[in-house]
Amino acid sequence: MAFHLARLPYNETTYNNVGTCCMDQNQELKKAGLKVTLPRIKILEILQDPKNQHISAEDVYKILLDQGEEIGLATVYRVLNQFDDAGLLDRHHFEGGKSVFEIGHKKHHDHLVCLRCGKVVEFEDEIIEQRQAEVAKKNNIRLTHHSLYLYGYCEPTCADSE
Repeated sequence: MAFHLARLPYNETTYNNVGTCCMDQNQELKKAGLKVTLPRIKILEILQDPKNQHISAEDVYKILLDQGEEIGLATVYRVLNQFDDAGLLDRHHFEGGKSVFEIGHKKHHDHLVCLRCGKVVEFEDEIIEQRQAEVAKKNNIRLTHHSLYLYGYCEPTCADSE
């Protein structure tokens, strides 16, 4: 079992502001201190699509190409880094080593990751959250943020097992 620390605010009010596909991109960018540009708008739209959670920079780039957008891969990486720095999204480093991104305004959750096919399942478990808080308190640590990744295999239905 592996545990990784990511920059996720441990603040319940942060997670109650759930991001949606209808989010006003211009306002989100301005609020984050970023200029509104076409690449930023297009990439934010892709990230706001619920089917594009845990998406890599390369996957964002492929979607842009499929949409006929002329935005380079270097620009995609730069914009994703800017979004990460501004707190608009969360970056995860799952077992495969490459970064994947998701909108950062979601309710707090943890992840199950299949080591064979890469499937990622988000879950919430109050007992796990309580236990983590107890362990931190017992060790005189004031939690500011955390992230939990559990790795295994999604057998018997793993997409790569065929």
